[in-house]
Amino acid sequence: MEDARDSQVQSRTNVTKTLYELSVISVARKFMRHKKCLTYLPDNVLFDVCHQLYKEKRLCALACEFSDMDAFSKMLKVRNRTIDLLQMFQSLMDHGTKIAKDLALSYSICCLELGMKSYAKKKVINFGIRLGNFLSDCGWYSESEKVLNACKNLCTMPTSQELETHEMLSLTLDCCHKLLRAQAAYCAFKGAAETYELALATVKKLKVTGCKICSLAALYAGFSVLFFIRSEYDQAYRWSVAALEELGPTLPARVTIDVLRQAAKSCVVKREFQKAGLLIRQAVYLAREVFDTDHPKYSDVLIDYGFYLLNSDSIINSVSVYKTALEIRKTIFGKSNLHVAIAHEDLAYALYVQDYSSGRFTPANDHASKAIEIMERLLPGEHLMLASAKRVKALILEEIALDNAPTTEEDLLVKSEDLHLSALQLAQTAFGERNVQTAKHYGNLGRLYQSMRRYDEAEMMHLKAIKIKEELLGSVDYEVGLSIGHLASLYNFHMARYRDAEQLYHRSIAINLKLFGESYSGLEYDYRGLQHLYTEMGEFDKVDEYQDILNLWKELRDQHAESEDPPIDLHKRPEPIQKIIDTFFSV
Repeated sequence: MEDARDSQVQSRTNVTKTLYELSVISVARKFMRHKKCLTYLPDNVLFDVCHQLYKEKRLCALACEFSDMDAFSKMLKVRNRTIDLLQMFQSLMDHGTKIAKDLALSYSICCLELGMKSYAKKKVINFGIRLGNFLSDCGWYSESEKVLNACKNLCTMPTSQELETHEMLSLTLDCCHKLLRAQAAYCAFKGAAETYELALATVKKLKVTGCKICSLAALYAGFSVLFFIRSEYDQAYRWSVAALEELGPTLPARVTIDVLRQAAKSCVVKREFQKAGLLIRQAVYLAREVFDTDHPKYSDVLIDYGFYLLNSDSIINSVSVYKTALEIRKTIFGKSNLHVAIAHEDLAYALYVQDYSSGRFTPANDHASKAIEIMERLLPGEHLMLASAKRVKALILEEIALDNAPTTEEDLLVKSEDLHLSALQLAQTAFGERNVQTAKHYGNLGRLYQSMRRYDEAEMMHLKAIKIKEELLGSVDYEVGLSIGHLASLYNFHMARYRDAEQLYHRSIAINLKLFGESYSGLEYDYRGLQHLYTEMGEFDKVDEYQDILNLWKELRDQHAESEDPPIDLHKRPEPIQKIIDTFFSV
């Protein structure tokens, strides 16, 4: 009996709230009555009251508070509650409020009304930079761009000679950095090009003043992101290296992480995997130590780590990492957010690659469908961000079609063609003909037309893809090898052009061996293709030769799988940044 009584006392103790917690609950329950007085509360206390509204699902009252710019400015000042603020904001968007648009509109009006007045200008600019950056963090890039464009105009609006001081130029540069981030992520390339030029001009002015520019590492990484998304990989790599050169131990961890992960992505597309692995693993361990594993920054780094793993032929590990990133984003942003859609798309493609030989494409198809569904709900019609998701969905549908009955197959292939053509049109509009993304869509159509038995069209598409890729990337790039292998397959299995296919296979093999080594997964298709054509031509000694090569490849592949470490070492800590940079430039 005494034990039971002690247990009850302990239970009551565990649920007992502090006087502060009870006060917050009381204020939240009579929120509208106390609203006029809330402006006098400290920022962190007001935040707690708003969070209580969120926990009680009183979203109309919460929206009322968040739509007030002064109140929301206080929310942004509470730096240690990032995840809570993101979740509260997303809950309002999911509830159907237009809080992002309302804040963007209110800020734009504020900037116009401020006009030539200088007394509150810096305060409004600083708030605009924080608000625009937060909206980007939330995935509401269009509204972020509106806020930061208004902020940029305020920065560059001359009111007196003092505006050319180092302080105002620094604010302009910070605004450009945040604006460029939103525009690049949203594929607003025309505006991004203008922002890029303004940022370069502002850097030039600041250098003339002789003062140190603290934000160059972050800015140069932003430049790299823009060129990367535009598939201008040489420029992306150049700016990412410049960003690395600006890193130092005194910079904020967030800046260091963003520089490392963007430089790693640039190294991946340049096929410098050793450098990429060095940088992205450091970013993972640093993000985990600084932000923990439930933070959006950690999920961002995992998305880029998954990209590295997938491209470096560590496919199973990439799927695992992408799944973790998706779960983090869903926990923070719910089910209807662009960050979540992008994670679904990335996971869909990784699953497609992983399950290509097994034919079990249902999970990949589900994630691709979710990505498109979310994007179509949140984006304007025919937005460029849909091109990549549609491409992934089309690739999956094509493979599903080949495993179905003829009547179903035809319907699925037609759906796949519609998606590919839509993606191609979006890429051509955004990038023009001479771009890697456009070339990829041509190559995908080539593979599809091969499946649809439209062989002349398939050949034309593959040749277009190869021509563009060779002009932009050189003759020994992975993308070139991929398209060459697809054309070889067409010649081999459907057009009986065996000697042409043989030459192409050997060229594809040479590229893959140079870039990835003898255990690379993609070599299997080239080796089997050569076996097929030599069988058709009656050169059975060659068939036996490539059977031996294929057997050796299988052994190496098994060894590769056994020796592969888990993607994330749970005990690894980040190394000093200068050591990482020195190692990078010594490789």
